[in-house]
Amino acid sequence: MTTEHLSFCRFCHAFCPIKVTVENGRASHIIGDNNNTVYHGYTCKKGRQLPAQHYHPDRLLATHKRNKDGAHAPLAVEQAMDQIAEQLSNILERHGPRAIGMYTGTFSHHYPTGSSFAFAFMDAIGANMRFSPSTIDQPGKPMSVAFHGRWNAGPTTFADADTWMLVGANPLVSMWGGIPQFNPAKRLHEARKKGLKLIVIDPRRTDVAEKSEIFLQPRPGEDPTILAGLVRIIIEEGLVDEDFVSEHIEGFDRLKEAVDRYTPDYVEARADVPAEDLIAAARLFATGPKGMVTCGTGPNMAPRGTVTEYLVLVLNSICGRWVKEGEQIPNPFVFMPEGENKAQAEARPEKAYGYGEQMRVRGLSESAAGLPTSAAADEILLEGEGRIRALLVVGGNPMAAWPDQLRTFEAMQKLDLSVTLDIKLSATAKLCDFVIAPRLSLEAPSITLPNEALTFYGVSPGYPEPWGQFGPAVVEPPAGSDVIEEWEFFYGLAQRMGLQLVVGGRQVDMQNKPTSDEVVGMLAAHGRIPLEEVKKHPHGHVFNDPSIVAKPRDDNWSHLLDVGADEMMAELNEIRQEAYTNHGGYEGDPVFSHRLISRRMRNVYNSNGHDLDKLVKGNSSYNPAFMNPDDMTELQLVSGDVVEITSSRATILGIVEEAPDVRQGAVSMAHAWGDAPEHDDSVRHIGSNTGRLSDNAGRIDPRCGIPVMSAIPVNVRKAVNQLDS
Repeated sequence: MTTEHLSFCRFCHAFCPIKVTVENGRASHIIGDNNNTVYHGYTCKKGRQLPAQHYHPDRLLATHKRNKDGAHAPLAVEQAMDQIAEQLSNILERHGPRAIGMYTGTFSHHYPTGSSFAFAFMDAIGANMRFSPSTIDQPGKPMSVAFHGRWNAGPTTFADADTWMLVGANPLVSMWGGIPQFNPAKRLHEARKKGLKLIVIDPRRTDVAEKSEIFLQPRPGEDPTILAGLVRIIIEEGLVDEDFVSEHIEGFDRLKEAVDRYTPDYVEARADVPAEDLIAAARLFATGPKGMVTCGTGPNMAPRGTVTEYLVLVLNSICGRWVKEGEQIPNPFVFMPEGENKAQAEARPEKAYGYGEQMRVRGLSESAAGLPTSAAADEILLEGEGRIRALLVVGGNPMAAWPDQLRTFEAMQKLDLSVTLDIKLSATAKLCDFVIAPRLSLEAPSITLPNEALTFYGVSPGYPEPWGQFGPAVVEPPAGSDVIEEWEFFYGLAQRMGLQLVVGGRQVDMQNKPTSDEVVGMLAAHGRIPLEEVKKHPHGHVFNDPSIVAKPRDDNWSHLLDVGADEMMAELNEIRQEAYTNHGGYEGDPVFSHRLISRRMRNVYNSNGHDLDKLVKGNSSYNPAFMNPDDMTELQLVSGDVVEITSSRATILGIVEEAPDVRQGAVSMAHAWGDAPEHDDSVRHIGSNTGRLSDNAGRIDPRCGIPVMSAIPVNVRKAVNQLDS
């Protein structure tokens, strides 16, 4: 029997609506939903491979436990939960709640029921050692908002923009960074037909850069220099929005003073971009008059990612690029409650960092981005009271994603208890005591709530309009499997440990297990649009009726957007005082030949998709080290050569590929590939882990703890052993 079902893809954060063909109980074919009025049938190659993911021969269909010899063997999930609950209870009794840590990875975003119950479990045991990707790839976004403030009515949307500036972002590949994930290529094409002018700043001439009016191709790691230079030009030429600045902004004079020395000539010399192009970019953006600056992952992972994102907000503010009184609110939410939507700055937090849970290493603590994930490995390794002894991993792969892979590898082997929920024996799962096999996206219901919440993460993420969809489960797991939803695992642990879970502000019935649909209902209970109303629209829907506009500012409202925050101005002064080098290193570094930058790969999503044949044909099966042809000639390299890439921390192998779009002096590789260090000889098949090149004890952001993970100074040379091709 053949049936068709509507849902949405959860391979990545784009959540594209899909039509699933089911034959004899198995998903067999996926296409985009052509009746969808927002995505217009769009879905990418990754989403169309969901059946291959679900029925992959290496998918775990049962929980596994690691034996003393390191091998994993199947174990009934109920037995596993018994044993894990007992061990957690013992650790709690002997060492207290700080001894239990949790890492919720990128994929926990795609399964909100699982992450909600995971957080509820940690709340129930009183454990605060919670880590996430927020302090790995884009901590600058929430950190900068804490310094600058948030505009209550939201940013100008891409659909309404005359100009747009992308900093280190390629949304045509990443579905992230400014152009909405609703079919970004189509959105960009339509916007340019209407007259949108695009500015791109990137060490790579990406496919989105090819469509720009102005392209700046700087030395990696110099984004703050360029942005400060743009701010200076806009101020000097009187291109600021005087009304918005006078009514809603503070710190303007401090900003003006801090950027004064970032002259076009200085920026040209340091960042290697033509001064005349910098001036043209500043004028084009400032005279838009509508549009935003948005920033991608790479600049956040580079040195000084917080000040980079802060300057993004500053540019948007001094040019008055926020929704004004009487204008339509772009996203008043669907599954989240409607906000006040006033044309005013929200109150800033008392601190952006230095509060909450205190780490035992490097003077780090909680910040607006969360606990520093770079400290997690050391919190496991450092003996004494407060050491993390148990780690629960949900939707993540620390061995691939965390910085300083060597330190992570050491830490994972020292844990008293390690548990991960994973669909395969990943690099992390191989090191864990228990690997819980979860249901996959077509086997579990969900809602698009997580993408609404991204609005609070920064300027560019999330939905630009009130889009909502319910995605039902469309197939059952394969016959004979023993898999559970992620939320069920934490519910089961809580039951066994006598804990009360609270989700969505409501106590969960711990005696009578809820259904998955009921759990989804808990998450949507306070939404602007009732879940039952959303379910009436199986293709998804934009709930923009009636339209909601920005309300006037409150009388006597005193909160302002701060464009001259003391810490950020001090950092700008520090950057300006640095002696910039003529090699790949930074001030005080030894001589390096290149800087390694992070990139996204079109057909994989972080550490997911590497095992799907149709996604990794050709050189996509590994993680190429893309280099400029002139650099390769100088180093006597040809495409396909194995190279050694060496930072001050470690050496990895890479397969070099010619890429004229990469500027000289840069090496471009994707994040979250490879395996544990002992598998380097498989580089031609599994790629390399660039996180190994970063150093948790080296150059770090003192506020959020992130080490340098992009624009890493490296040396490149041809490897003696070229390995088998």
